[in-house]
Amino acid sequence: MDHLPILPILIPMLAAVLMLLPPVANSLERQRVVAFVALLGLVGVAIELLIISLSGSIQVYQLGNWQAPYGIVLVVDRLAILMVLLTGVLALGALLYSTAGDDRGGVFFYPLFMLQIMGISGAFFTGDIFNLFVFFEVLLLASYALLIHAGGKQKTQASLHYLILNLIGSSLFLFALGILYGTLGTLNIADMALKVRELPEAEQQLARIGGLLLLIVFGLKSAMFPLHFWLTKTYSSASAPVAALFAIMTKVGIYSIWRIHTVVFGHHAGELANLIQPWLWPAAILTISAGTLGALASQSLRQLVSNLVIVSVGTMLSAVAINTVQATTAGLYYLIHSTLVTGALFLLADAIAEQRGKASDRFVRARRMTSSLPLGIAFAIGILSMTGLPPFSGFVGKVLVLQSSVGAAQMAWVWGAVLIASLMSVIAASRGGSTLFWRISSETNEKKIIAKPKLFAIYFLLSASPLLVIFGGQVSDFTSQAALQLYQLGVQPELLLPTTPSLGSPE
Repeated sequence: MDHLPILPILIPMLAAVLMLLPPVANSLERQRVVAFVALLGLVGVAIELLIISLSGSIQVYQLGNWQAPYGIVLVVDRLAILMVLLTGVLALGALLYSTAGDDRGGVFFYPLFMLQIMGISGAFFTGDIFNLFVFFEVLLLASYALLIHAGGKQKTQASLHYLILNLIGSSLFLFALGILYGTLGTLNIADMALKVRELPEAEQQLARIGGLLLLIVFGLKSAMFPLHFWLTKTYSSASAPVAALFAIMTKVGIYSIWRIHTVVFGHHAGELANLIQPWLWPAAILTISAGTLGALASQSLRQLVSNLVIVSVGTMLSAVAINTVQATTAGLYYLIHSTLVTGALFLLADAIAEQRGKASDRFVRARRMTSSLPLGIAFAIGILSMTGLPPFSGFVGKVLVLQSSVGAAQMAWVWGAVLIASLMSVIAASRGGSTLFWRISSETNEKKIIAKPKLFAIYFLLSASPLLVIFGGQVSDFTSQAALQLYQLGVQPELLLPTTPSLGSPE
């Protein structure tokens, strides 16, 4: 039980290593089995950790018993375990879809898939920003290779742009780490939160620059305006299971903003309190606007879904900008919905493209789809949910975000941006959906039925939308407690330091 916090990192790492060894490396079927067992194990551990977190305890795991702030620590609070469980569920859907043949396009698909999950889990659990950088690099290295899985000029070109941008992001991250370590003398998040309050005036400007550089880095990862331009091309060119798994990647950036800028530069950071708020407001509104315009201009379903991802990023950033417990509660609920529904829509876009022949998923006239009924129902559920129409989870999430806005100015900006974006997204989705399902040519249909694992994977992820409504009370209660715990750590970061017991209750 004491070593549970390290397992979400060890399980995918060991599974990846096992897949590189004979006889597993020589058999795709065995790699599938190992991958499924590893993911089920990851989800099982995450559920166990989530149950433990319900008591309000925070688990601080010190690797090798090296005490923080000098050693490596993993922090398992409600927010971190929520994100890891979400990653596991999303990965299960993507993995199931890939077993229908998408995993045959290239080598090392499953080892890379596992390494990416390891990097994502580590980023959510780490208690210091140097290891946040390390896990960022692990997940990015795996994503570079996964992006060009199955080859092709378009994928190679998109991968090159993605690689260059992230190298720039990694360089900025290192500069930020150097500045913050030079001024605060530590990179442990809890220790930074304590020292930033007592920082001499002469060094505050340097720390301010370091904090803002981190916002740029996390903004690039999360596709915040004006750093969003890479997302549409990258996600559109990735294979379906990879694009679905990438749905959690932007959330790593959002999570990092929440974690660092609430605990370290939050309300109690003295002169550096709420450092990013003046920058975050325009960035959030402009991200929503850019995604909306992109959705209206989209020429294919993959492009439309990618632009809706940008709209959802802007919506979550507006919750971060409001910077209250209620807004964080709403933002976390919306994050769960957005991740799972986006993953399902990327899988759906690939399934539709497969059935339409040369027209792929472009919004042009094409032959009738053989499996148009199940795909049409899935499209309706996914798009209604993603654009925020009732009765699905997107509607509930957006209402929670709107209700969390405080004051006339906030309400005017947030309500205006979110409601206009929803209306424009509905128009863009209606145009695309009517073309995909109703503009039928007389071309002969090849009677190609969609593979059952693919259909099951799409509906598995889509089922999150009605479930998030049915169990909305319980889910929002948990996100509320996660938000409370996060803000409480901003008040009492010493709960995560070695002078306290490894299990501490912030409440």
